Amino acid sequence: MSTQIKYEDFLLEVSPDLIGFVNEMNDFLLNNDCKIEIKSAKNGYVVSYSYNKRVVFNYVFRKNGMLIRIYAYNIGKYIDFLETLPESMLKEIEKASVCKRLIDPAKCNSRCPMGLDFTLKGTHYQKCRYGLMFKMNSESTPFIKTFVENEIRARNA
Repeated sequence: MSTQIKYEDFLLEVSPDLIGFVNEMNDFLLNNDCKIEIKSAKNGYVVSYSYNKRVVFNYVFRKNGMLIRIYAYNIGKYIDFLETLPESMLKEIEKASVCKRLIDPAKCNSRCPMGLDFTLKGTHYQKCRYGLMFKMNSESTPFIKTFVENEIRARNA
């Protein structure tokens, strides 16, 4: 019998400077009909929020801290916002994995959904939908919040 992991257990692993942000995001997502799932992982927890059975984002722990992975299915609908991201987040997008399926469908699992195909600041990207991961810090968190809000709005449209 497995023990259910509580949100409070996850919060114990979160850096004190990020707890306010994490709680604010949790409240926003739960108030927007998202479901939360918390699982144990090698370096802490994986905390996923899903909307209509599709993951919006998850927190993942790595040796160098907590990251957020955003599943930006509707990225093309809010490119104007992405143009405002700080340079550090733009670099994270740039170094995200390329979507093998968009480039050559035979090179990826046929059940894998297509990746993200978009143009940002004049550069064309074909990124894996699982590859948009950002470091959590005081610079990135306001943008992450707006990024997630844009994705939720686009999914509702």
